[in-house]
Amino acid sequence: MRVFLLVLFLLLKPVASIRAESSAPEGGINSIQGRVLDRDGLPVEGVTVTLSSTIHKRSTDAKGYFQFQHLPVGRYTVAVTGIGLQPVVQPADVVNKQITSLTLTILASVQELHEVKVIAARGLPARDSLPDVGPTAIYAGKKTEVVNLNVVDANLITNNSRQVFSKTPGVMVWESEGSGMQVGVAVRGLSPNRSWEFNVRQNGVDISSDPFSYPEAYYNPPMLAVERIELVRGGASLQYGPQFGGLLNYVLKKPATDKAFSLESQQSVGSYGLFSTYNSLGGTVGRLQYMGYIDYRRADGWRQNSRYSIFNGYASVSYAVTNRLRLSAELTRNSNQTQQAGGLTDAQFAQNARQSQRGRNWFSTPWTVPVLTAEYVVGDRTRMTLNVHGLLAERSSIGFTAAITTPDVPNAAGQLPNRQLDRDTYRNWGSELRFITQYTAQGRQHALSTGIKYFRGNTHRQQQGRGDTRSDYNLTLQTADFPRDLTLQTTNMAAFAENLFRLGARWTLTPGVRIERLDNAIAGRYSVAANGIENGVSRSQQRLFALLGVGTEYKLAPFATFYGNYSQAYRPVLFSDLTPAALTDFVIDPNLSDSRGFTVDAGLRGSYRRFLNYDIGYYYLNYANRIGTLTRLDASSRPFQYRTNLGQSVSKGVEAYLEIDLMAALSSRSKVGHLNLFTSLGITDARYLNLPTASVSNGQLVEGNLRDKRVEHAPRFIGRFGVTYTYKTFTLTALLNRVGDAYSDANNTVTPTANGQNGLIPAYRVVDVSTSLRLARRYSLRAGINNLTDARYFTRRAGGYPGPGILPADGRNAYLSVGIKL
Repeated sequence: MRVFLLVLFLLLKPVASIRAESSAPEGGINSIQGRVLDRDGLPVEGVTVTLSSTIHKRSTDAKGYFQFQHLPVGRYTVAVTGIGLQPVVQPADVVNKQITSLTLTILASVQELHEVKVIAARGLPARDSLPDVGPTAIYAGKKTEVVNLNVVDANLITNNSRQVFSKTPGVMVWESEGSGMQVGVAVRGLSPNRSWEFNVRQNGVDISSDPFSYPEAYYNPPMLAVERIELVRGGASLQYGPQFGGLLNYVLKKPATDKAFSLESQQSVGSYGLFSTYNSLGGTVGRLQYMGYIDYRRADGWRQNSRYSIFNGYASVSYAVTNRLRLSAELTRNSNQTQQAGGLTDAQFAQNARQSQRGRNWFSTPWTVPVLTAEYVVGDRTRMTLNVHGLLAERSSIGFTAAITTPDVPNAAGQLPNRQLDRDTYRNWGSELRFITQYTAQGRQHALSTGIKYFRGNTHRQQQGRGDTRSDYNLTLQTADFPRDLTLQTTNMAAFAENLFRLGARWTLTPGVRIERLDNAIAGRYSVAANGIENGVSRSQQRLFALLGVGTEYKLAPFATFYGNYSQAYRPVLFSDLTPAALTDFVIDPNLSDSRGFTVDAGLRGSYRRFLNYDIGYYYLNYANRIGTLTRLDASSRPFQYRTNLGQSVSKGVEAYLEIDLMAALSSRSKVGHLNLFTSLGITDARYLNLPTASVSNGQLVEGNLRDKRVEHAPRFIGRFGVTYTYKTFTLTALLNRVGDAYSDANNTVTPTANGQNGLIPAYRVVDVSTSLRLARRYSLRAGINNLTDARYFTRRAGGYPGPGILPADGRNAYLSVGIKL
């Protein structure tokens, strides 16, 4: 607490000198204004203009204009930056009561594929990498990707992940329901279950249930509200904490900085009763910026019993207290009700994939995320950020959860069975302080990024409740209490430091360390016996350890940069690991520990002239100390289930992205538009190096090992192949998704089980077509057809809710969207 009070004092100290800081009287000019042009003299819209030693940032408008007002007299440096652009800097003097005018010209881009004139017309390229040094973190030497949603041809209405990540190689997508409320993605042979192998954030703040002990992302922002998605693979663990998958950060759209009022509205309709409305307001008034949106969508769903309604709301306000200090507040709210169509057996799927055997299953996850942020610019090269964030959320489900082979039908008395009611309540809060500075040593500029984090999570889990016999959504409990009632707590304190050393004009080296203190505790009851005796639990665990890593980057040529990274990571013991699968004959290892391992990346990325862009890399992911369950015999030779650390897997493979502009390859200037061909490939070999098994036969323990078995949910091939035609503000994209087969269990079961829960997940191909058109810079028209060939496929066999059984992916569906920006 003393640390945070000290930091708060340092941040607020400049407030006392506001008047001394501004030498201009109230209403004075003291401004810098200008235009950003491309090399052909055309205005560049949407790039970022920053002012040195201040918190001020502006985005250029449609005419390339920007302006900074009410500045203290003095010399500044104006910088034009953008992902994929070579920064342009120019000094500027602010004179009392005068306007300083500038013209800045972008001469070249880092990613030469994206012509500056295309940037001016269309904004940023659809895919890029993060800069070596960002506003709050260092990315040099890491495998990073940025998806700019403003220029992606995709069905953003329902968060169609296979389109959104079409240029991000190796991303596995679970497509188990069509609402898009829960995004399930993973990389490198990890499980896509609600993206729980990623550290999922929104605007840099945790949004999953509990990032350490229950990291499922039940909430994801509507993609219509997202400006870009930042993905940092294994090398993210030092700066962002656990999870082998890395960082998945949704960055929401920012308010307009060139006007006091701006509006965006997107109205959409589609197949199966889809209706969506997205509306946002934002702007800048003096030192105040504000932004908010309301997003609502509903549909009946492609399958029977799969209707949904989702509301998303967001509001933010920020105030520049001084030219160095900005205070911000934001609030995110999501509420939803989704009917869960349930699973199918293989025979039912083959007969009619749209059918549903569960008409009474419902799911809801109201989510609220408040955030307070302070940004303080210490100097031209040094910045501090402090955020305090919370999470008030729930996960509630009610339904008939028996195996899909058990029909949900009335009994002899005509009464439907009682449904099962499960509820989680999450009450989390945390704070993160980050400090980044660039300094000069030995004649070269280096960078240091440090930070500290505190997190406190509290989950109240109530399960196996006796619900009613109705078919609507309600949380009515028919008994006095839930048989399972647990309180789960997590406390995390962490500190990290990474330093980028420039060893030469082309070579950087970035070592780093993260110190983790992690405590978790579980208390309450697992069950209540028939005689009223509770099966209670009280257990806690504390650990302190370090994660190490190092990254390097070497610019081989203007069109080729080598990057490499080694980073340790860990997967904390989850609350599900501390909960027995059965009420009897189940023992949890008192020394159960976190899974530990590391990731190695090595790759080559760059662009050649203006027509070729690429990123090709190799990775090796060691996932040790995996948690599993073994059969054991007690002193009386009776079998019991023992949960402990028992396995190790290794994923290795190639991730490749390649895009070529055929028109730019043939001619430096095309009068008929641009034709881009792109592919993103993920080739994965994910296998168990060690996974002991045991069973009992004739009273004897029979042990085995699943060594060399493929890891479940890990297809060996994920390929996305696309073509995009662009003419001025018109685009048309066709995308082919081809995904290889995968297993649903570690035994690599091929023949499906009768309940549909285990068996092969066959390979599949899906084609999507989408198009967009901008008119008069204000109006837009988007349309598309997903699953053009109406393929029947599935990506998941669920063992529990919302299954069990096969969860079919959606068939052919279409959408049409009309938008306006003012």
